[in-house]
Amino acid sequence: MSAPLNDLMMNYPLTLTHFFERSRRLFAKKTIATRVPGRPLFRYTYADFAERTMRLAGLLRELGIKKGDRVATLAWNSHRHLEVYWAAPLSGAVLHTLNFRLSAQDLTYIINHAEDSVIFADASVYPMLAAIRDKIPTVKQIVCMKDTVDAAVPDGLPEYEALLARAAPLDRWPQLDETDALGMCYTSGTTGHPKGVVYTHRGIFLHCMAQAAADTMALSENDVILHVVPMFHANAWCVPYGGVMTGATQIFAGPNIQPKDICEIVQAEKVSFVGAVPTVWIAIKELVEKDGFDISSIRCIPIGGSAAPRSLIEAFDKKFNATMMHAWGMTEMSPIGTLARLKSYMRDWAEDDQYAVRAKQGYAVAGVDLRIVNDEGVEQPWDGKSMGEIQVRGPWVLKSYYNNAAAADRFTGDGWFRTGDVAVIDPDGYIQITDRTKDLIKSGGEWISSIDVESMIMGHPKVLEAAVIAVPHPKWVERPLACVVPKPGVTVEAAEIVDFLRDKLARWALPDEVVFIDAVPKTSVGKFDKKVLRERFKNWQPKS
Repeated sequence: MSAPLNDLMMNYPLTLTHFFERSRRLFAKKTIATRVPGRPLFRYTYADFAERTMRLAGLLRELGIKKGDRVATLAWNSHRHLEVYWAAPLSGAVLHTLNFRLSAQDLTYIINHAEDSVIFADASVYPMLAAIRDKIPTVKQIVCMKDTVDAAVPDGLPEYEALLARAAPLDRWPQLDETDALGMCYTSGTTGHPKGVVYTHRGIFLHCMAQAAADTMALSENDVILHVVPMFHANAWCVPYGGVMTGATQIFAGPNIQPKDICEIVQAEKVSFVGAVPTVWIAIKELVEKDGFDISSIRCIPIGGSAAPRSLIEAFDKKFNATMMHAWGMTEMSPIGTLARLKSYMRDWAEDDQYAVRAKQGYAVAGVDLRIVNDEGVEQPWDGKSMGEIQVRGPWVLKSYYNNAAAADRFTGDGWFRTGDVAVIDPDGYIQITDRTKDLIKSGGEWISSIDVESMIMGHPKVLEAAVIAVPHPKWVERPLACVVPKPGVTVEAAEIVDFLRDKLARWALPDEVVFIDAVPKTSVGKFDKKVLRERFKNWQPKS
């Protein structure tokens, strides 16, 4: 009888404890820093970070936090926030990052729905909590973190550094299971209440490994990372976890960071990796062109949240020698799903063809399965033409929302998550997001991608931003309306925009009208907020 072949490897749990202990031992001399307005960067080492994180874990124990309790943050990007990022889940608690740009109503709902026990809040955003303190009964304690030099701690609140200084550090981490909850984020809630996504140690562990792969973000010990993506938004794209895993130098943006701050830090610290939504990079482009900052140290700008105009990707390549890389994902996906890297055989393609590929959202990273399905539930071919909703599955994709049975329709009977994003997939596997299902424009039986039209308009040299929305039409049901923000100090006529589009779009896809606005409304994470524009122009009437 032959010896058994299966199950001869160790059952080693995939938890973040391994990454923390690895970085504490291997990268003790490396730097973690935080931008403090009006002061030089605050800097300390990974050794300092490890000691303080274990001390914070001891503090959580003193505060009565038990396994599974929710430990929330309401804070800017900082080294203190990073300490909570690690101390809470390694203690067996669940990190819950709160978005301080949400309404008081949404924030109240989220805290109560998650049943947060303690909240670590920056002093500058604490007033949001003070306004709802009597409406969040599960919160037993709020700890104030001084995020600016002159920050005042509100009366009656304990201060983070004082508590940390006298806390007894945890002597060892508890044994965790890889399926234990690690953290949770809530979606923005464009319709109905925000929905909770709960991450596991296993999911984030594998996501971090994927981020370090050469064909994805290639995070490594050599990187200098600047964290601009808010730490309350999909774990800052999970980079604070991947950064610690690899021992990268990490710089946290601090409160109210502006494009000029980003440029100054990139230039002074030789930042190699920094992500943000397109609106941030549009502003940085204008600033670098005006003031001549050197941002050529950047090897990778993962750009997501919404589609970046091809013209922006080209400008950063050719003018600044800084490489943008389109990415696509969702809070529900931890968040990475696809990345737009060129394949080796594309390196010999004409420049125009290469940029056409890089302007797409990329192909699925290893670990994510992806398909597109039409309204009839039929999976569509990868022909670059057939359109359908993106559906995904994988080890870091949620299988259900937290305590929300009403959202069960977001999951298919065969185990896929319905993203709500509509796309085509070309024969090489690259997806191109055509819209959110709610943003597609159907005019006279033809589908118009608002994202495609926006990207083309933002290629006009006089345009800063553009958003395209559907407006009602008595004959065609819907027509595209272009809402355009000119560059500062520049005059542009509506006819110039339409003429610019004529050879790029079918006649029926041309906007019926171009309206000029001061700024495109943004969501709490910097995406274009088209529902605000739809409300503003809901009574729009065609000229003819």
